[in-house]
Amino acid sequence: MASVYPTNEFKKNIKLEIDNTPFAIVEFQHVSPGKGSAFTRTKLRNLLNGNVIERTFKSGDRVPAANVEIKDMTYLFKDGSGFNFMNSENFEQIVISAEQIGDQSNFMQDNMEVQVLFYNERPITVDLPTFVELVVTQCAPAFKGDTVTGGTKPATLETGAVVNVPFHISEGDKIKVDTRECSYVEKVNK
Repeated sequence: MASVYPTNEFKKNIKLEIDNTPFAIVEFQHVSPGKGSAFTRTKLRNLLNGNVIERTFKSGDRVPAANVEIKDMTYLFKDGSGFNFMNSENFEQIVISAEQIGDQSNFMQDNMEVQVLFYNERPITVDLPTFVELVVTQCAPAFKGDTVTGGTKPATLETGAVVNVPFHISEGDKIKVDTRECSYVEKVNK
């Protein structure tokens, strides 16, 4: 990882440190106006609170890289102090608060492999797999005439999350869910 990034090396998801806060580049655009010097317009996501800001950098500016590290970890369980994870390499355990994890906790299952982002050796966010397979534990029954492409109904999953599913889905079915958008993808054949 570079210790500084010149503006001509900006890419999506590069982690930068601005005003002692870690940011990830969401979007960037190199602009060369007819008059004046070139610049780079960026949208940056704050890795601590998720807010997105816009920032413009002059051509040739150098921005320090954030001191971040991604570690593969296994989600173990939730207790009163938070969510417990174990490092897959050295078996060290850490606890991450519910506020840091947010809505992603709706899709976490015991022994799920996740990636934890550390900033200055402190865990700040958890990245779940893009898709997870979960069992429907509660939903309205399917009726004859309900179609795959018809409307949707709410369904409660084994983790407590609620997603909208097609009418043909019933209790006990296993479905694939997109964790980024909290949405139904498809029914999983047993």
